[in-house]
Amino acid sequence: MRLAISGTHCSGKSTLVEAFLLAHSQYIHEPEPYEQMQESFSSEPSAEDFLHQLEYHRERLQNYQPGDHVIFERCAVDFVAYLQALIELRRDTADVSVFEQAVDLAREAISLVDIIALLPANESEIYVPAEEDPKLRATVDRNLERFLMDDELEILTAGKPVVLELSGTTNQRLQMLEQAIPTQRL
Repeated sequence: MRLAISGTHCSGKSTLVEAFLLAHSQYIHEPEPYEQMQESFSSEPSAEDFLHQLEYHRERLQNYQPGDHVIFERCAVDFVAYLQALIELRRDTADVSVFEQAVDLAREAISLVDIIALLPANESEIYVPAEEDPKLRATVDRNLERFLMDDELEILTAGKPVVLELSGTTNQRLQMLEQAIPTQRL
């Protein structure tokens, strides 16, 4: 089972992944590309930074087969949502052509995931400091809702992957995620 945890920054992704791995040690953890890549990113995220992270994420996904037990701390659509947010917020690094390229990459990558768990920011019990760019955070959160729950970009095909919206505390989110995974695959 290839799982991906989706959400804007400070939405509880790492916390949920940690709780899941404590209960399911047979799963491999794929941290956020941002943490794994050896590149140095600017303090203000750029369109190119998000595209590089998406490319890295897709490469990591290609290393796993449908029966593998892996949990990704991000999904391909996250990067598309950030790129769209840069455009909507008219940030200096926004780039429509990079966004369009990312949508195509996300369509390819998303087909390699079995379940995406979306963590809405408004459901988070996490304190978010002002330096975390609340406008970007809120815009990405709205974009993820549009792109994953409403499939506004038509990225999801043939009912795959399954997309869940997880709310509540970390324990409640964990229970919802576990209930969505076929028992034989846990």
